Amino acid sequence: MKRRSFVKQSIIGGAVAAVTPSLAMTEAKTVAVEYYELRVYTFKDERQQKLTEDFYRDVFIPTIKKLTNQPVGVFTELNPAGQTKLFVILPYSNFAQIDHLFGQLENDKDYWTKGEAYLNAPASDPAFDKLDTSILKAFKHTPVKELPARDERIFELRQYKSASEAAGKKKVEMFNDKGEIDIFKRLGFKPVFFGETVVGDNRPNLTYMVTFKNMDEKAARWKAFGGDPEWKKISSPPEYADALLVSKITSTMIKPTAYSLI
Repeated sequence: MKRRSFVKQSIIGGAVAAVTPSLAMTEAKTVAVEYYELRVYTFKDERQQKLTEDFYRDVFIPTIKKLTNQPVGVFTELNPAGQTKLFVILPYSNFAQIDHLFGQLENDKDYWTKGEAYLNAPASDPAFDKLDTSILKAFKHTPVKELPARDERIFELRQYKSASEAAGKKKVEMFNDKGEIDIFKRLGFKPVFFGETVVGDNRPNLTYMVTFKNMDEKAARWKAFGGDPEWKKISSPPEYADALLVSKITSTMIKPTAYSLI
């Protein structure tokens, strides 16, 4: 029963069940880019947050390090309006690894024993109020993540939602093919990843994460971006107007927990 309850809560069980192993292996061989699982937790109170954070710090991260050696990022909101949300980013080297890891966790008795309080929390006293999950595919121009230095840092998690599949692809094109990612790097945004959501809510959308020392640096970087001649050149053609390609922009400022590996 423990395992069944966890499967219902997990994005891996829902997303990968629709993809056969052969298709996943084909994807891994033909596209050498990473995938990212983004989990966003909503809590009713501090007890739920603590229970979930204890699980990630003491059970999930050590287990993932053992199985994949991938750095799991765990973040809280910089300035929450009430109880903070919790953001978890789990990288995968390819799509096939998602299904493989799901199977490994499913059969790891030590994982289930140590994570009992979270993994088998009763319906009368759940570990979280809501869990939103999505899987992102890295852009070809930035096929793998870039980890920032472990010093003073905050992150901006941005999502650009498009009204149509064609508009979403056109916005990705600006990043991949027209040089927008290079502008971010040149101006010192220190991007961690850029990804297109392939499974999840609010599709089509792209999501990316950039790094700053503090809010003053964030303001300075974005001011420089808005006035950058190369950005003006890229965004000036009518076909790349935000009014056509982007229906909503969501920006969330987050900070790493003490145990986050990103």
